[in-house]
Amino acid sequence: MRRLLCRLSAVAGLLLVGAAPPPPAPTPAAVLAAAPAGAWARVAPDDLLVMELGNGARVAIALAPEFAPLHVAAVRRLARAGWYAGTAVQRVQDNYVTQWGDAGDASPPPAGAVLRLPAEADRPAAGLALVPLPYRDSFAPRVGLVRGFPAAAAGGRAWPVHCYGMVGVGRELAPDTGDGRELYAVIGHAPRALDRNIALVGRVVAGMEALAALPRGTGEMGFYATPAERLAVRSIRLAADLPAGQRPAFEWLRPDSASFRAWVQARANRQDAFFTQPAGAIDLCNALPPVRPVAR
Repeated sequence: MRRLLCRLSAVAGLLLVGAAPPPPAPTPAAVLAAAPAGAWARVAPDDLLVMELGNGARVAIALAPEFAPLHVAAVRRLARAGWYAGTAVQRVQDNYVTQWGDAGDASPPPAGAVLRLPAEADRPAAGLALVPLPYRDSFAPRVGLVRGFPAAAAGGRAWPVHCYGMVGVGRELAPDTGDGRELYAVIGHAPRALDRNIALVGRVVAGMEALAALPRGTGEMGFYATPAERLAVRSIRLAADLPAGQRPAFEWLRPDSASFRAWVQARANRQDAFFTQPAGAIDLCNALPPVRPVAR
């Protein structure tokens, strides 16, 4: 019996020596590279704002009408009226926001503009195609993605989330005082305390570096102390209104696709050679669907 066990042990050892090592876990980059065309969704030209800055930089913002339809309509109206041309970046607060638009000396709003809109900081959860993330969140019992936007839900209500690159509407103290003439983009750690307090209208999908790398304002709350410090906004237009040759196009990974699920899994459980301890979890703001430019 002892000899038989020794022989079996030796055979098992030979089998283990000759066995091929398990394939490495896919990296997030490998998952994206293998994602089929059907896993990507195009951002509609009517939902894409293109901002040209005075330093030549271009920023593209995907709009989110499913969350703040009245505010998005107001932004579209201002863009189509050419109202943003000649406004400026007026505030850059470190680890918080870059803000642009009406600094108090811009032209009057165009005819037909609505200057007092409902808050639209959240909406009914029913009817919203929220693809949930299988990880916990500190601010809401349920979080996930709606198209390319981060969202949360609780008590029958849903709302977009203040992640890096999200774009909101500036307002005064009253919740219904935002009208789209002032916009901001989050440039720091996600200020989630703003969730459900301000209407979010979109997400920067290109040119984020042009907003995040600007000189910080030295005035209170990061406002520029003098008009000379402000960066001009040459124009903000809808991609649908640009000549075909100047129209950018983007698509993001669909959160309801198998590729997105595999990408999230790879991000939450990194097993690349660099990672010695997989996290086993991922924050919502680190799981925003990747975006890529595409040919028109």
